[in-house]
Amino acid sequence: MSQDQKRPEEAVETETLDAGSPESEALEEAAKADNEGVSDETRIAELEGEVAALKDQVLRAHAEMENIRKRAGREVADARVYAVEKFAGDLLSVSDNLARALAALPDDERAQLTEAGENLLGGIEMTQKELHTKLAKHGVVAIDAEPGATFDPNMHEAVSQIPSEHPSGTIAQTFQNGWKIGDRVLRAAMVAVSAGQPS
Repeated sequence: MSQDQKRPEEAVETETLDAGSPESEALEEAAKADNEGVSDETRIAELEGEVAALKDQVLRAHAEMENIRKRAGREVADARVYAVEKFAGDLLSVSDNLARALAALPDDERAQLTEAGENLLGGIEMTQKELHTKLAKHGVVAIDAEPGATFDPNMHEAVSQIPSEHPSGTIAQTFQNGWKIGDRVLRAAMVAVSAGQPS
């Protein structure tokens, strides 16, 4: 079989576009439209604008991620400090009861206690001290409400105003200890504010 007599399945079809064909003219028109009316400077300016917009998006996304990271860090730190807030608040009544038990025995009567009574009193004092130590270990500390200390409405709750030897506007007497955890007030101290020296 000669080369000219190839079987139909072996024949390779090649199709070229005639110079004057409609398909060829359409391709030429499209190429001209791409190149016409758009100078190199304009195209460069467009690309630079796209680059600037993308760079701005990347910077904004980076800043947002940094803000999220910082916020998450603060939330974790707060969770560590304030995780025991409710539990510590529940323990304050135990501290109050221990303080009342110790205050129920006047100082002049302590000398008359038997050895068993002294041991009991010492045990209550040690329990109160241990409780305060454990609270402090978890960031729960007493609010300063000693007589003569400056009254702070953020830390103290005034229930009365009485004449006293302390300057006016300071704390004259403390009725209930206050506590705070970190920067938050767990319970304000209940106090009487001094009205100054009685006249």
